[in-house]
Amino acid sequence: MEKLVAIIMAVFAAPLLIGGAYLLSLGGSPYYLFAGAAMLATAFLLFKKHWSAYGVYAIFIVVTLVWSLWESGFYWWALATRLGFPLIFGLLMLLPWVSKKMHGKHAQVTTTNNTKKSPLYYWGLMASVVVGALLSFGSMANNATDKLGELDLTAKDDGGQNATSTNLGDPLSTGEQTPDGEWSAYGRTDYGQRYSPLTQINTENVKDLELAWQIQTGDVKGPNDVGETTYQATPLKIGNALYMCTPHNWVLALDADSGETLWKFDPKVGENLQRQHQTCRGVSYYAGQAGTKSTTPAANASTETASDSAVSDTTDNNVVAANKPAATGDTLVQKIAGNTFENPSKQCDAKIFIPTSDAKLYALDPKTGQRCQDFGEDGALDLMHNMPFQQAGYYYSTSAPVVAGGVIIVAGAVNDNYDVNSPSGVIRAYDVNTGELMWNWDSGDPDNTAPFDVNDPTQVYRTSSPNSWSTASADEELGLAYFPMGNRTPDQLGSYRNAAEEKYATSVVALDLKTGEARWVQQFVHHDLWDMDTPAQPTLLDLNTADGVQPALVVPTKQGDVYVLNRATGEPIVPIKERDAPQGYLIAGEHASPTQPYSGLSFAPEKLTEKDMWGASLIDQMMCRIEFNKLNYDGRYTPPSTNGTLVYPGNFGTFNWGGLAVDPENGVMFGMPTYLAFTSKLIPKDTLGDVETNKGEQGVNANEGADYAVEMGPFLSPLGVPCQQPPWGTIAGADLVTGEIAYQRKNGTVQDLSPIPIKFELGVPGIGGPIITKGGVAFLSAATENNFRAYDLKNGDVLWNVRIPAGGQATPMTYLNSKGEQMVVLVAGGHGSVGTKIGDYVVAYKLGDQAK
Repeated sequence: MEKLVAIIMAVFAAPLLIGGAYLLSLGGSPYYLFAGAAMLATAFLLFKKHWSAYGVYAIFIVVTLVWSLWESGFYWWALATRLGFPLIFGLLMLLPWVSKKMHGKHAQVTTTNNTKKSPLYYWGLMASVVVGALLSFGSMANNATDKLGELDLTAKDDGGQNATSTNLGDPLSTGEQTPDGEWSAYGRTDYGQRYSPLTQINTENVKDLELAWQIQTGDVKGPNDVGETTYQATPLKIGNALYMCTPHNWVLALDADSGETLWKFDPKVGENLQRQHQTCRGVSYYAGQAGTKSTTPAANASTETASDSAVSDTTDNNVVAANKPAATGDTLVQKIAGNTFENPSKQCDAKIFIPTSDAKLYALDPKTGQRCQDFGEDGALDLMHNMPFQQAGYYYSTSAPVVAGGVIIVAGAVNDNYDVNSPSGVIRAYDVNTGELMWNWDSGDPDNTAPFDVNDPTQVYRTSSPNSWSTASADEELGLAYFPMGNRTPDQLGSYRNAAEEKYATSVVALDLKTGEARWVQQFVHHDLWDMDTPAQPTLLDLNTADGVQPALVVPTKQGDVYVLNRATGEPIVPIKERDAPQGYLIAGEHASPTQPYSGLSFAPEKLTEKDMWGASLIDQMMCRIEFNKLNYDGRYTPPSTNGTLVYPGNFGTFNWGGLAVDPENGVMFGMPTYLAFTSKLIPKDTLGDVETNKGEQGVNANEGADYAVEMGPFLSPLGVPCQQPPWGTIAGADLVTGEIAYQRKNGTVQDLSPIPIKFELGVPGIGGPIITKGGVAFLSAATENNFRAYDLKNGDVLWNVRIPAGGQATPMTYLNSKGEQMVVLVAGGHGSVGTKIGDYVVAYKLGDQAK
């Protein structure tokens, strides 16, 4: 037994000795070299059955304890990975099957009673192991990472007399107001607040939520789909119907009471491996002049269609109606031909809009799912018109367009880092009734907003100009739409950009609803070389500040800053300052901005140090330290390089498209800051070789036409866990007037990430978004864990936590059904590149009978 332990210890010690020497040569910690030498010496003495092995190992554990506490403090997850294996080996040595085999100068001592007892070395080792275990497990009681506090929610407590904010109201594109029980746009309204005024579900009874219905859409990731095939949709609720999309851009109308499928529209987008994303976050709604009530589909839509139409079996049909839940998938019962009605409706008053991954925009009748024939060409627009380059799969919309001021404004995503010559990131407004192009704003040519002739191939937008791939917001009273802007491709190479692109990239821009002209712009990264696209929908509310009530806009960034601006002027409400930025490691012909902005409200992490490196064991932790010291890193905004650069926060983002939820009555926000370091490496094309490229945003992307390809991905240990210590995912609440963070707490367990489903709450990363209700509850799934949670908005306490059938990388929503019951709905379909469980579920919850 003792020889087996010695051999295992030696095998463990050898890489520590070799790697530790290499780490020391890089300027890293000497501990790992010491650890390897101490463990190797112990293994040798143990193999020789010499008691001195226990003395050597006791000294090793004491040194490890001191080093661990010095580096990580009294923090369990940092101590556990440093002390875990050393203590396990110590316990093995203390086993009688090992210790009784020891002999030598300090063999067992004979007492006056002629009994044998172990020497001091044995007890020294036992004492060090016990102290190490007590310190390690004792640290579990210490909350070393969370900030605990409370938001001031006095607006709801005193009738609003001390409110820090004023509610804008809930608009529709017609100027009417969204009824309290409905959800008419991606963020509930064009203000993007993700806030519901419903109070039926509150902090007292949310624990009593039960599953009301669950369906499966039938749209699942196929074997030939791109890696990032994801289900990120947030349904709309109009009348008593839910309208939603699926990853392949199907549109479903569901009965809001039961989830029964009323109709389905399939645009048949087909497969294209050149797309970086196969996803749909939502559809858009135009109320028309008749209001919302008349748009609800009849519960027996298929029966009405059969009796009122002549359906042709030879028509290319793409609309299906059903009286069965979508869980039946392929049993949707009756086709409704889009163009085969004897008396088809030539005009749609209200409309559902769906952008597709093959660069189309469809307008559908909310009652039937038929294409609105008076919009565009047979209810569709081809968004590739006037594009300078038209590679299939390089341009598409993943987010719902914004409908305001009589236009539908469409932006889109352009593949990152595939080709220098890519489609334009132009933003275009079309007449909401006819589809006529009204204006186009191209960040590469921002002053030329007069609409192009869609039939003139000589009129083309700017090549690869910065795009807006996330969701926009609008304020019709101010006549402005607000777009979060990305970067020009290639993201890491700045020499291709003109002055206008430099001005509008990685910003939020306010465009005039009538003309498309830019009224103001606020940039969040100067000369962005890190893919720090502004990822989230701006949120609009009115804040009661020291300077009076101001029309505010709140937008989070990948870097972790949350900017609070006056949405009429773009001026900061929470201060914005500049700080010096790193300048080293630049390739020839490149430059970096000497300063970068930051907000007074920020969730940006501290600069990483070698002490922050993490792993499941000392070995992979040491390897993370080696890589950390090999990478170029001078903190946030270290320029990309041919050696490889550490990017932290990484381009996954502290915040991503899920954004924030804002309580407009209290002027507070709830969000999910995430922390994952990435690496970025520029590869000269003449050294690229035969490596596989363009398989998504991660990996090697070719940058065709450029001198450098780029390799990007998360900074992971050899075991595939993040190299920086947890938490990697948190939830947080902050005051938007003062910029003060009230609380920030780790969020989520590793039960769906680890081989053993243990509910260790490390705080896991996620992608998706939260909502808030007036009942004081925030709802969020999003984490890389198949769970759906409700939180107390005031302090972040988890009030309700249920398992869901697949990953919930979507933003939920809430509404009232026809019986007046408040429902909470979430799409659970997983995320292809994050690795959560794939599915096609829609789940709905309501209070159980005992809670009513």
